[in-house]
Amino acid sequence: MTEPRSSALIGKVAVVTGGSSGIGAATARALADKGAKVVVGYHKGADRAERLLKELPGSGHRALPIVIEDSDTIRRAAAAVREAYGRADILVNSAGFTRVVPHSDLEALTDEIFDAILIANVRGTFSVIRSLAPLLRESGAGVIVNVSSIAAFTGAGSSIAYCASKAALDTVTVSLARALGPQIRVLGVAPGPVATEFVPGRDRAAHEALAQKTPLKRVVEPANIASAILACVTHLKAATGTTIVVDGGTHL
Repeated sequence: MTEPRSSALIGKVAVVTGGSSGIGAATARALADKGAKVVVGYHKGADRAERLLKELPGSGHRALPIVIEDSDTIRRAAAAVREAYGRADILVNSAGFTRVVPHSDLEALTDEIFDAILIANVRGTFSVIRSLAPLLRESGAGVIVNVSSIAAFTGAGSSIAYCASKAALDTVTVSLARALGPQIRVLGVAPGPVATEFVPGRDRAAHEALAQKTPLKRVVEPANIASAILACVTHLKAATGTTIVVDGGTHL
C-alpha cells in the first residue's frame, strides 16, 4: 500500500543540483513526496532528469541545466527559477566531482585534476548559492543543504584533492550560515561511502565489503542521505552552520 504524500512542503520550491542521479535524485523524490515543486539540476544527465520528472509525485517540477563549473549557466538557471516560480525556498547542492588517485602517488594528482575537483566541489557550490541567495532570502525561511563527505575530516577518500575540497565546503557552510542568517539556514550532510556510481569502480560488492567494517554493518543508500537532507529542511529549524554525519559509523 502506497503511503499518502505529506503536505509539509506544499507551496515550496526546491532546487537540487546533481539531481538526475544518486543522492540528488533520491533527494528530489523525497522533497517532491513532501509536496515541494522540484527543479532537477543536471549537467550531462538530461535524459535521466526527464525520466525522473515523470516519476516524481505532484506537479510543477522541471529540469534545468546547471553546470557547476560554469557560472553563466548557474545564473541563467537562477533567472529561470525566478521566472517560472517567483521563489526558491530550498537549495540542495548535491552536484560534485572526483577522480580516484592514490594518496601516495603525488605525481598522479596533477594540477589539472586538483583544480577540476576544487572548482566543481567548492567554487561551483558557492556560485550556485550566490546566484540563488536573493530568492532564498526573499523566502524569509530559506534553507541550503550542502552534500559534503566524511573525507573532509578523515582525510581518507578518493583523492587528497577530494578530501581538501570537502573540508573547504564544510568551511563554506559555516561561513555562509553566519553571513546569510536569519533569513537562510545553511547546513551540510556528510556521507561516507554511498551505494551510487559516484566513485568509479566501486560496485555493490565493494559497498557490501566496506559496510562489514562499520559498526552498523549496513550499506548506506542514497535514500538514507535524502532522509537526512529532508530532516535538515523540515525538522532542524534551530540548526545552522553544522554538518551532520550519515555514514553508518564508517568514521569510528
